[in-house]
Amino acid sequence: MTADGTPLLEVRDLRIGFRTPAGLVRAVDGVSFTVEPGSVVGLVGESGCGKSVTAHALMGLHRRSRGTECSGSVTFRGRDLLTVPERELREVRGKEIAMIFQDPMTCLNPVRRVGTQIAETLQLHTDLSKEATRRRCLDLLGEVGIPNPAARIDDYPHQFSGGMRQRVMIAMALACDPRILIADEPTTALDVTIQAQIVDLLDRLRQVHGSAIILITHDLGVVSDVADEILVMYAGRLVEKSAKRDLFADPLHPYTWGLLASIPRVDRDRPRRLPSIEGAPPSLIEVPPGCAFRPRCRHAFDACTEEPSLEARAGGSTHLDRCWLTVDEKRRHQPSREAVAPGVPT
Repeated sequence: MTADGTPLLEVRDLRIGFRTPAGLVRAVDGVSFTVEPGSVVGLVGESGCGKSVTAHALMGLHRRSRGTECSGSVTFRGRDLLTVPERELREVRGKEIAMIFQDPMTCLNPVRRVGTQIAETLQLHTDLSKEATRRRCLDLLGEVGIPNPAARIDDYPHQFSGGMRQRVMIAMALACDPRILIADEPTTALDVTIQAQIVDLLDRLRQVHGSAIILITHDLGVVSDVADEILVMYAGRLVEKSAKRDLFADPLHPYTWGLLASIPRVDRDRPRRLPSIEGAPPSLIEVPPGCAFRPRCRHAFDACTEEPSLEARAGGSTHLDRCWLTVDEKRRHQPSREAVAPGVPT
């Protein structure tokens, strides 16, 4: 908690829809969560479930879109970022809340040197001189693991590998020591060795800078070491919300079981085919009535035609899920921990 006992960031009933000729795309539908100072919140789910749209809303990137409907609240240090004036939001964006976007090759300007792009954030939000700004850029490049920063600061993005471009994006986001760092799929398209390096780097920088991190990914294995709380998202809604220890030890939603089962195990023989979740996510224009996961769930029954709420089915628990199965039924049907949790410490 902050000094006055409130969360650093509080999202309440966030709803975002995009108007299209085919209808309203309900990309985010009633999402609520909090972020505490210095914590790591993992937001996981398949592509198209609303993770990135949620992140963009926290940065205020949907506010000017004519075809966008947005409601709810995103409260940061007592200010609702959905309603504050644009000028005030610009003071927050990049300085107090920063974002590492999903694809560094398309997010970095290919015709501008990386040092210039990092310096732009400092020029907007600080009063540093030109010389001090360059020194700060060199320090940031070194901090994120770019070898020989003095020689690389004037290179262009195409002269860096995928992993190095991702490190440049992290340096840009850290330039002003933000209170919250949003990392949107920071390991996508990177090999597993580089993935581990990026996740370790984010965790180390969190400890050094004290920033809270919202880590967005489709892979529960990515958040298994660093997240404090995990939010599982499906069809624009949260379907499970829990501390990392509880989620990996006792996953309660069938969708979470499928995500965990799809992670390859290094301590077992390679299977002929990894388990997968049957079917595909629904259209967000026509979400099935009741439980959105019902068409893909092998445990669906009559009650699933009504939408379940996100709540703790076990009394007093902080482990929330959106499923009509009782806790006993879930534990009877769920795969064993050894089958779904690939060496995750609990």
